Amino acid sequence: MSGDGRMEADEERAGRTRGAAAGETAVGEASAVEPRGTTRAMAPLQLSLVTLGVADLRRAVTFYEALGLVRRVKEATGAAFFDAGGVVLSLYPRVELAADAGVVAGRPGAFGGIALACNRASRSEVDTTLIRAVAAGGRALRPAQPTFWGGYSGYVADPDGHPWEIAHNPGFPFDAAGRIVLPD
Repeated sequence: MSGDGRMEADEERAGRTRGAAAGETAVGEASAVEPRGTTRAMAPLQLSLVTLGVADLRRAVTFYEALGLVRRVKEATGAAFFDAGGVVLSLYPRVELAADAGVVAGRPGAFGGIALACNRASRSEVDTTLIRAVAAGGRALRPAQPTFWGGYSGYVADPDGHPWEIAHNPGFPFDAAGRIVLPD
């Protein structure tokens, strides 16, 4: 290194032309290619996939299929993928998921600071969903009841203890595709 950054800049330019097309960078290299103080425009963060660590993959698949989710990519072994209305729900062995993320697997069923949610079009659909989830092997956590925000919700845990809020929120209507429309 020359001390003034010229050698690094030359190496960066050479690396871009050898390893990537114009405008592309490898993961973790964005700051090395962009001038200091600038940011590259990129798409906003979108939730694409939620992966749940499970103790028994077959049992978890049975539970989510009983709730009406359709399994996709059936040839995948060691994992399961479901179309969950624009987001993929993935099931993966809990210990392997923790290792992949570089964390220690916690105790199954302990609250991990996250709750999944499924909004329904009516109170009766909330009740029916909770009943079906328990019948499929889930555990009731809190019965459905009116909420302080004007809706109606209850909680159920899947067989691995992941909490699901099942809710009806009249302030969050659905679009034609069945996705929630958030008010401005």
